[in-house]
Amino acid sequence: MISVEQALELALNLVAPLPHEDIPLAKAHTRVLAQDVAALRDQPPFSASAMDGYAVKASDTGPGAKLAVIGTSAAGHSFAGTINAGQAARIFTGAPVPQGADTVVIQEDITRDGDTITLQGTSEPNRHIRAIGSDFSAGDKITAPRRLSANDLALLAAMNIATVPVTRAPVVALIATGDELVMPGQTPGPDQIIASNNLGLMALAHQTGAQVRMLPIARDSVSSLKNVLSLASDADLIVTIGGASVGDHDLVASVAADMGLERSFYKVAMRPGKPLMAGRLGDAVLLGLPGNPVSSMVCGHVFMLPMLRKMLGLGAAGAPRLSAELSQPLPANGVRAHYMRARLSDGKIAPAKRQDSALLSVLADTNALLIRPADDPAREIGDLVEFIAI
Repeated sequence: MISVEQALELALNLVAPLPHEDIPLAKAHTRVLAQDVAALRDQPPFSASAMDGYAVKASDTGPGAKLAVIGTSAAGHSFAGTINAGQAARIFTGAPVPQGADTVVIQEDITRDGDTITLQGTSEPNRHIRAIGSDFSAGDKITAPRRLSANDLALLAAMNIATVPVTRAPVVALIATGDELVMPGQTPGPDQIIASNNLGLMALAHQTGAQVRMLPIARDSVSSLKNVLSLASDADLIVTIGGASVGDHDLVASVAADMGLERSFYKVAMRPGKPLMAGRLGDAVLLGLPGNPVSSMVCGHVFMLPMLRKMLGLGAAGAPRLSAELSQPLPANGVRAHYMRARLSDGKIAPAKRQDSALLSVLADTNALLIRPADDPAREIGDLVEFIAI
């Protein structure tokens, strides 16, 4: 067995950032920006009013000053004239400030009688004016890599960017294995169970930005497994679930080897998740996960997601580790790193009472994986421990 750290390094070495593709901005939400993008214009593209009021010369303002209103500037309809001494233009929020004006007096600070306004006070230059380029200037960049949020799309649109270069989404082929499995909604036989791991892993991969292909369940025969693996030959990452151990019906390693798998590692000193393997199969990378449902989901967080993030150009690193105080004592850990299902609440973390790797109900009730390193000593209430948010 190798350590989790060694296995993760080897797994990440199997993958590389994928090439980029140009897509319409409207379809870019949550995609990963692959190259820097520069603004094509200033924002605002002109000095604009920040308030409804009157555009005037600051030197004309003062208590009781009277100015003649000579025009109107509205958003999309600027005033083409020039404001001279003793003059003003009605102006609305977002409208261009007319030439000659250098301040905006809000409408609450004036009284109007016909085409004459009377000011209540003095206004300094540039008040209530958004200067040209005060948000961003032409050439300003959004830097890559960056997962594009809704806020980013709004900014890119204002920059007049219609298409964006994003990393191609990794194609993940999910293969559940075992005669005992049927898909949700089907009627299981007396000795069968419902496949669940593939649905959970599909959601993990989707939320990271991958395209997922759910392949047929591979039965416990060489021919069935070969057939399903062949359907995944064009994927970037093949994820098998189950069949990676050493039982008589665990065929993934031997069948994949017959098909040309260049195995990078097999068995990791962790629980749950010991029977884990990875390697290269043709042009794809194969990640063989254990079949116990919690084991496969834990390995999905610890190995699959970092691999996908690297393929998306987001760097080569494991899941971010955070720290919290223990709310209950823990005995010394054994020789394998233990990823305990736990709940983080009010800055404190407590492992679930039951840690069986088949208990999905426990996993669904937790929001963290508390990491116990190999040979970690006993821990007391208040000790800081590391965890991965899930």
